[in-house]
Amino acid sequence: MTKSSIANKNQFVIDLRSLTKSYREGLIETTVLNEVNIQIYRSELIILLGRSGSGKSTLLNLISGIDLPTSGDVIIENKNLTKFSEQERTLFRRKNIGFIFQFFNLISTLTVKENLMLPLELNGTEGKLAHDLAATMLQDVGLQKKAGSYPDRLSGGEQQRVAIARALIHSPSIILADEPTGNLDYETGTQIIQLLDRLVRQNNKTMIMATHSREIIGMADRIFSIKDGKLIECPPNEAC
Repeated sequence: MTKSSIANKNQFVIDLRSLTKSYREGLIETTVLNEVNIQIYRSELIILLGRSGSGKSTLLNLISGIDLPTSGDVIIENKNLTKFSEQERTLFRRKNIGFIFQFFNLISTLTVKENLMLPLELNGTEGKLAHDLAATMLQDVGLQKKAGSYPDRLSGGEQQRVAIARALIHSPSIILADEPTGNLDYETGTQIIQLLDRLVRQNNKTMIMATHSREIIGMADRIFSIKDGKLIECPPNEAC
């Protein structure tokens, strides 16, 4: 897998400034992320390592605007999401961010093609153009013959391919992947990672992948580990 050549190192799409997230349960306050600072550049592929519960998913939720930080700023494409209303964050996320989840999150009552067309429709793309884009994406992930199938008729690997196509179909600038191979066997997971890497690189997307798997660190431009609420950059091609 070829690492990204970042065209413009002076231009970053994600800027996290003193990002802190705490949760309170009764009298106990737990800080999951503590003063996180990072700049992520266009077309960069970032991997987040860390044990379960270390804060990887929390960080992705903050970047996407699903959740708000206790303090600090999330700036994407020069827009500070922490200043947005919930509706503004939803609309921004719908247009600019694609998600890939461990458990696929496909809608069981929609066909494969309909699952792909949903984010297009939410962004105002309908009719023949939406159908054509869905057909192209299904071809890209090798599932053109499964367009009319329902998710429960697909294997886990096929469902994740659909999820990847859905995340990319509306051409977001940022892809967030949360344990995308965590529900797959090793061989299928490897195939999914290779597919995801190819499609993300091919379309010059910025991707952040949270994982506990250290086998895939070789694909990253930069690797970070979350430990005790701090974001630590790892040496190139090595795990922290």
